[in-house]
Amino acid sequence: MTAAALASTPAVKALSPTARGVAYGVAAVAIWGIYLAFARANVSAGVLPEDLAFVRYAVAGAIMLPWLMSHAPATLAGIGWLRGVVLSLLAGPLFILVGASGFLFAPLSHGAVVQPAAITVAGLALGALLLGDRLTRVRVSGAAVILAGLALVAGPGAISGGVHGLVGDALFALAGMMWAGFAVLSKRWSVSPIAATAVVSVLSAVIYTPLFLATRGLDALLAQAPAVLLQQIVVQGVLSGVVAVFAFGRAVELLGSPRAAALPALVPVVAILTGVPVTGELPTLLQTIGLIVVTLGLLVTQRRPA
Repeated sequence: MTAAALASTPAVKALSPTARGVAYGVAAVAIWGIYLAFARANVSAGVLPEDLAFVRYAVAGAIMLPWLMSHAPATLAGIGWLRGVVLSLLAGPLFILVGASGFLFAPLSHGAVVQPAAITVAGLALGALLLGDRLTRVRVSGAAVILAGLALVAGPGAISGGVHGLVGDALFALAGMMWAGFAVLSKRWSVSPIAATAVVSVLSAVIYTPLFLATRGLDALLAQAPAVLLQQIVVQGVLSGVVAVFAFGRAVELLGSPRAAALPALVPVVAILTGVPVTGELPTLLQTIGLIVVTLGLLVTQRRPA
């Protein structure tokens, strides 16, 4: 089922706007958690971030091209070329290259924690700065609880990782801030989720594909086992590249930027649990406690201010 078809199903329409927003947001962060676990496994197996970015946008671009071609392609579905390029820089191949490169320096627990934390904090700050969203005590308190829980999830590894680990954490944080910027600007410019997904996917494919083929080529990708390549196409291209982008955009539409920005705090829960069978990395007791704290903080952020 495509993202657009999912949006029009009676079961989804029957829910309240808040419930729909949370449902879309949870779907997006669940996909992101799965994506992070598989990205960590792929990078550990020798797959380069450049390969992951190519698979993601070549597939997503092919899926979204028919929609864009039927919705004013000359103006990028009314978004405009300047805004389309800005959104593509924030959520396109550069976002994947930055985020996936973090796994060259740091483990899954760091990527699953630092990137969502950066989205949460940057989303609240940019929402207040660009959208005029109020930083209420409830939201700030919920964000503080989330960050405390994420610190527990990162655990001693964040301290013992040294300079090598700090480079990975910096890359994860930068990727999180890029995604927060994409979400807030999409809201500020009133860009619909389906249009944002189509424009970012198609522009990224058109620009990045020839660069990738000219510099990297397909040899490394085609040398992978068919099952591994199919897994990348589904997880990177279809789920993460199309469904998650659309779903999070709908969450921002329905919940507003501050509340939607808190939802990525659930990413560590999915990523670390998915990482058990995918990467073999087991969560510690401290990480388990941290995940519970993160969930509690998320519940606080989803309360409507009086």
